[in-house]
Amino acid sequence: MNGRIFFWSLTSALAGFLFGFDTVVISGAEKTIQALWGLSPGLHGIAMASALYGTVVGSLLGGWPADRFGRKATLLWIGILYFVGAVASGLATNVTMFLVARVIGGLGIGISTVVAPMYISEIAPARHRGRLAGMFQFNIVFGILIAFVSNALLAGIGANAWRWMLGVAAFPSLLYAAFCIGLPESPRWLLSRKGDREGGLEVLRRIEPEASPAELTAEADAIIAASTEKASSGHFWTMRLRKPILLAILIAFFNQMSGINAILYFAPRIFELTGLGAKAALLQSIGIGVTNLVFTFVGLWLIDRLGRRTLLYIGSFGYIASLGLVAWAFFNNHFSIVPVCIFAFIAAHAVGQGAVIWVFISEIFPNRHRAEGQTLGSFTHWIFAAALTTFFPRMVASFAPGYVFSFFASMMVLQLVWVKTMVPETKGVPLEQIQKQLGIE
Repeated sequence: MNGRIFFWSLTSALAGFLFGFDTVVISGAEKTIQALWGLSPGLHGIAMASALYGTVVGSLLGGWPADRFGRKATLLWIGILYFVGAVASGLATNVTMFLVARVIGGLGIGISTVVAPMYISEIAPARHRGRLAGMFQFNIVFGILIAFVSNALLAGIGANAWRWMLGVAAFPSLLYAAFCIGLPESPRWLLSRKGDREGGLEVLRRIEPEASPAELTAEADAIIAASTEKASSGHFWTMRLRKPILLAILIAFFNQMSGINAILYFAPRIFELTGLGAKAALLQSIGIGVTNLVFTFVGLWLIDRLGRRTLLYIGSFGYIASLGLVAWAFFNNHFSIVPVCIFAFIAAHAVGQGAVIWVFISEIFPNRHRAEGQTLGSFTHWIFAAALTTFFPRMVASFAPGYVFSFFASMMVLQLVWVKTMVPETKGVPLEQIQKQLGIE
């Protein structure tokens, strides 16, 4: 693999580290914040989900700057949004300021889920695309692990520990923004959006230094041709694009209906429901981060070997078994197996949906509609994430935990049916060929 491509992909994927850290770091501060400002369960849910509201907006708008100003410039601004959100969250003096700060950081998260996987897919060779685009997910779970560790380390430093938990993300945000300055622009954006053939050829030459001028010219011609076909030159909401549109919506919908965000956000509280003390629950949460990281490695190793569809099968079966056992444990007071089952759930997610979702959405749309398609998938993902996080405290308060986890398990049965009947395999297929595979001509 070209070392340049790996470094560029890793730099773009570092947006995922900030995404994972910023999203989950709130889990260590949520109970303190609720007590500090006397938040009701309803307002507490809104405060917890505030970053996700920004994420919904960011994912909805992220495709526009990516197409208008380019992938590189948009990635740079993501780092700036993260920095502002982290500093303002740590300095918040009331719940209103806190909500605004979390929304700003959430904008960065939402835009990153549109642009970072898309950028990597557009610079990566087909045979390595799954692993390279999957680094975005790896960095998400690495950020999650570091957030859990950071929370545990900072928990004992005093009443303002929660401010340091939230504000420390400012440092990696600045580092990420600095790295983005050295990225090249996406060759597919240069060729299909900007119309800069020479610029596009130059980046392709840097990506494939061993290719002949004739091969690079042929590749550029293929990208331009695929971008000017009917499916690429028309409107997004058309019958021609119905298959990728439906696939993007459903993979994002099922991702959240597993309960993954609720479990990550409220991990300490879920473990406390089993009788663990607060400190032990926080340490168990670190176990979630470690499990997520290890099995994300497994997913990235398998994604270009077994394929996207096979990993979704593996994840679906793992979801159903682990969530079903958690529900059974709560119904029958066998709390001792809950932590192990939650770890198994995280492992299933990391190998399956976690490894696949951002890669798959970035692959299935034509070049000229990739930003819009990534926007659709990300927006769907985050609108359900925000809803689930907002209502999860009420769900746990209104229903026995066994019923909540039974609901998540039943949704994963539906996901298994969807994978069986609708999901195509995109492993090793050039982006311009995938649109033909989906009947987009």
